[in-house]
Amino acid sequence: MISILLWIGRVAGIAGALVCAVAGVMRVSGSFWLGGFQLGTLLTAGIAVMVAGCVCLLLVLVNRGTDRR
Repeated sequence: MISILLWIGRVAGIAGALVCAVAGVMRVSGSFWLGGFQLGTLLTAGIAVMVAGCVCLLLVLVNRGTDRR
């Protein structure tokens, strides 16, 4: 379970960072829309995915701390 959460956290963090980077680059280039979505919505979705990844990694850290006792 710990290894699954670890991989979910890593993948979610990378995916969220990529979505945020794409939204940022597109917005700086002057676009407001990408694939039918507003770039602000994509940025918010990227942030949400990164937060979910952080929660998964936090659960891994908490569980590793309790395994040692």
